[in-house]
Amino acid sequence: MNKPLEIVVVGGGTAGWMSAAALAGVLTRQQVSVRLVESDEIGTVGVGEATLPQMKEFNDYVGIIESDMMRKTNASFKLGIEFVDWGNKGASYIHPFGAHGKPTGSIAFHHQWVRALQAGRSYNIEDFSYAIVAARRNKFEFPAGDQTAVNSTYSYAYHFDATLYARFLRDFAEARGARRTEGKVVDVALHPESGDIASIKLQSGESITGDLFIDCSGFRGLLIGRDPKNGYEDWSRWLPCDTALAVPCARAGQFAPHTRSTAREAGWQWRIPLQSRTGNGYVFSSAFISEDAAAAALMENLDGAPLGDPRLIRFKSGRRLKSWRGNCLSIGLASGFLEPLESTSIYLVQMAIVNLLKLFPRNPIDPILISEFNRLVDLEYERVRDFLILHYYVNTRDDSEFWKYCRNMDVPDSLREKIALFVHRGHIEKYKDGLFAPPSWLSVFLGQGLRPKHYDRLADNMEMSAMIEGLDTVRRSIRERVQAMPDHDAFVRDYCPAAVSDRPHAMMGAHA
Repeated sequence: MNKPLEIVVVGGGTAGWMSAAALAGVLTRQQVSVRLVESDEIGTVGVGEATLPQMKEFNDYVGIIESDMMRKTNASFKLGIEFVDWGNKGASYIHPFGAHGKPTGSIAFHHQWVRALQAGRSYNIEDFSYAIVAARRNKFEFPAGDQTAVNSTYSYAYHFDATLYARFLRDFAEARGARRTEGKVVDVALHPESGDIASIKLQSGESITGDLFIDCSGFRGLLIGRDPKNGYEDWSRWLPCDTALAVPCARAGQFAPHTRSTAREAGWQWRIPLQSRTGNGYVFSSAFISEDAAAAALMENLDGAPLGDPRLIRFKSGRRLKSWRGNCLSIGLASGFLEPLESTSIYLVQMAIVNLLKLFPRNPIDPILISEFNRLVDLEYERVRDFLILHYYVNTRDDSEFWKYCRNMDVPDSLREKIALFVHRGHIEKYKDGLFAPPSWLSVFLGQGLRPKHYDRLADNMEMSAMIEGLDTVRRSIRERVQAMPDHDAFVRDYCPAAVSDRPHAMMGAHA
């Protein structure tokens, strides 16, 4: 009963080493033994230059010191994602990591904003988001601890080198008892009765047994993919991009505290500023543009000199029917992949790990825990899926066949209902589990060109003059406080100057 659960992680990279670091950092050696198997001969996709604010929560949870991690991964701060030319050519909006304005009692801020617009006022919604105003002015500081302060209404994430982050996590995990084994998996032995994994065999001939196997082998899905009953649910009809070209370039231009996503002919291009370089890539649909044409478009739109040749990554948006079957649990690309538009790949890794820790099993593994884990994973994937589809579906672009296809897609009913409720009266669902809170949906709804026809009539309980005065006060307070913030560049140089320099082979991360 007191024997530690033997966990074998297959595959390194960000997913593998995040798993090992969390298990070794949170659980004791009396509870678990962690062994990670990876091969230096097998490369990783290297996704994850851009993250979400939940990344900080993960680092704090497992005991990682933020400034140390940022120094060792060439990291910078991120207040949101700017979308250029998405809803229509010439448009630009930012999806911020923070709220817009302040609610009036139980009434969300945007209802008062819509009310003001219908009364003839021309307020820009971005002026009421502290994160957006700071991002557009290349400013950064930590949010205030005083929850009543105007500069407490946002959070932040990171841009970092994914390869260096995996290396950092390896050092962290090994210092806490995780063991690494070099080798390629060449065979998997199953229990004849249960069908569970009994052991994995390495190319060296070594056989490794375990109680729980975590598949972090990427798109190959070496362990989870062996089960013919556990197929892959293809969502490419809604998320048609299936290829990415990634290339770093020399750092140039403004050191912005936000990711930029620029819509292109058959997809979109990312720009991610790190301390010593800029990450770039073109995510596109191979049905609408050739690889050569996509590579040319990418290289023509770099801010600085390229630091290598574009690296090709192929993918299919979707998920495994079950992320956990028997004693095999998949995390990261082995579990599923949703294209990197909103930096969700590392988040989905993180949430799988957190849910595993919450439902941490004994031996034998209780099927009820497996069922609950799969339910939570499915919920996360579906809510992220709908949010990503929204960006493509709501557009008025007529300049390419790709965007026309996206506008005419038959989207999931769950998304269609969200759009209809917002357009009718500005309603945005607030749910307990799953990514993307109402401020995120609001920013993309409005940014893509949707406007509510009506607002919550409870907003009328406030006098119009008092409401307008409140809006003006919030807008002015944000503007004045942001003006006093330090520049993002200066803040990073003071707080976490890079401790390592990038090398070309470590530059090929993707916006995930």
